[in-house]
Amino acid sequence: MNSTVFDLFRTAALLVLTPKCFDNYFLEFNYLDGPCFFASLSKGLGFGIILGSLTVKVPQILKILNNKSGEGINILSVTLDLSAITIYMAYSFVKGFPFSAWGDASFLAIQTVLIGYLVLYYQGAITKAIMYLLVYGAICYVMMFGMTPLEFLWSLQTFNIFLVVVGKLMQAYTNLKNGHTGQLSAATLIMLLAGSLARIFTSMQETGDSVVILTYIASSLSNAVLVVQLLYYWNVDPKKKVE
Repeated sequence: MNSTVFDLFRTAALLVLTPKCFDNYFLEFNYLDGPCFFASLSKGLGFGIILGSLTVKVPQILKILNNKSGEGINILSVTLDLSAITIYMAYSFVKGFPFSAWGDASFLAIQTVLIGYLVLYYQGAITKAIMYLLVYGAICYVMMFGMTPLEFLWSLQTFNIFLVVVGKLMQAYTNLKNGHTGQLSAATLIMLLAGSLARIFTSMQETGDSVVILTYIASSLSNAVLVVQLLYYWNVDPKKKVE
C-alpha cells in the first residue's frame, strides 16, 4: 500500500482505534485481542451515537412546529432534562473525556433548549422564550470555560441522577394525568432510549466514571417508562381526550 494512502488510512482509523489496536489489527494481524475489540466497539458506538444525536430530537421539534403547539410537553421536565444534559456536557468537557464519550450531549443540548423555547413560544410567552435561550447560553459559558471548579461540577454530576429521573418522571406524570402523550415524538423517545442504553457501555469503556455510568442507567430506565407510555397511549387522540 502506498505510504501516503496508508498514512491517510491510519489517520482515519485512529478516530476509532488506539495506536496499539491499529498496530495489532493492521501490522501484526492480531484480530483476537479482546481489549482492543471492546475499545474499538465503544469508540465506534460513541461516534455512531454522536451522529444519531444530530437529529434525535428533530422529530420532536418538527412535531411542535407542524402543530404550532407544545401541548402535553412539560416545560419543567424539558428544563430538568436540559440541566442534566448540560451538567454532563460541562463535566465531561472540563474533565477532558474523549469527545466520542460525550459529544452527543452538545447536540442534544442545542435541540433540547430549542424545544423549551418552542414550548414557551407557542404558549404565547415570547419574552420568556427569548430569556430561556439567553440564560441558558450564559450558564453554559460559566460552566464550561473555567469559571466553575471541577469539584463543583462533580457534585452537580452526582446530583444529575436525581435530575434525570425526576425530569423524566414529571413528563410521565403529565402523560398519565392527560391520558395521552400529547406532542411527544415516538421517534425521539425511542432513539433516546437506544442512545442511553448504548452510552452505558461506552461510558464503562471510555470514562470508567461510576457516576456517569449510573446516570445513564437511570436515564435508560426513565426513558423506558416514557416509551412504555407511548405504546400504551398509541391509539389515544389528544383532541378527543380534551373533548
